[in-house]
Amino acid sequence: MGRYSIGIDLGGTKILTSVIDKETGDVINSVKKKTKKEKGSEKIVRKIISSINEVIDESSISHHDIENIGLGAAGQIDREQGIIINAPNLELIDIPIKNIIEKEFNKNVFLGNDVEIATIGEMFFGAGKNENDFVCVYVGTGVGSCIVQNGKIRYGVSGTAGEIGHITVAYNGRLCGCGASGCLEAYASRLAIEKRILGELKKGKKSDIENYIKQDKPIKSGMIKKAIECDDILVTHIINEAASYLASGISSIINFYNPSLIILGGGLINAVDYFYDKTVEYAKQQALQISTDKTIFKKSKLGDYSGVIGAAMLCEYRK
Repeated sequence: MGRYSIGIDLGGTKILTSVIDKETGDVINSVKKKTKKEKGSEKIVRKIISSINEVIDESSISHHDIENIGLGAAGQIDREQGIIINAPNLELIDIPIKNIIEKEFNKNVFLGNDVEIATIGEMFFGAGKNENDFVCVYVGTGVGSCIVQNGKIRYGVSGTAGEIGHITVAYNGRLCGCGASGCLEAYASRLAIEKRILGELKKGKKSDIENYIKQDKPIKSGMIKKAIECDDILVTHIINEAASYLASGISSIINFYNPSLIILGGGLINAVDYFYDKTVEYAKQQALQISTDKTIFKKSKLGDYSGVIGAAMLCEYRK
């Protein structure tokens, strides 16, 4: 296979673009750009193109050494046509991103869902290497998952299998960004946790996290980690609550699908060990014992780079 590829992880708050050595999975160079204030197709597309140019210019790899480009987007995508159908967090609808990037760089472009590419990264070089039957669950701005069955991703009849973030964990519960009520994403995502913390602070509750919050800025995973390390009562309580809801979704996977391995990843899981540990503890308590006895839990090995590595490997996975 070709030696180098560019991987792009297009998320709700950032674009991470990297040059990847496809033989080793090594990240040669990366460029990160924020996306929260630059919603809308024209601005986002410009940022993607500029990030590709920058990451090539800042690395020792020439344009001719790049074999192809892979991109993962948070939302619904058409893999065959290379279209971002709907990425609500970025206000992107029906964007023919494959054609746009191919015309700009004269490289083959491959498109996938953000959780799909993270899973592919773990399959090739991470916690899922040499594993044929597992489920990846990623917690960040939202909550998503991906099913690997017999060494291949299970996409489902409409290509949307694995939408764990939109299973119902609370009947008539909180409103989710998808328009439904009571979805897991509305309880266990970083955004949901942020809303809970800010809501409690507005009610007059006290927390060490106030020392880290900047005006009009999101509560980052690192802030949550610091608060927990300080034994902050409010943040610890909210994280326990979120872990219990996430465990509810995971225990449903265990009882229904009974995978041999569950990999947990995403910004919140990678940054906050306490959240990972509590989620695993609660999932084992909530799932049927006969179902969970042989299920192994692992944390994502590639961390924040699982997406860009997986995006770079999309071409190899789809051969």
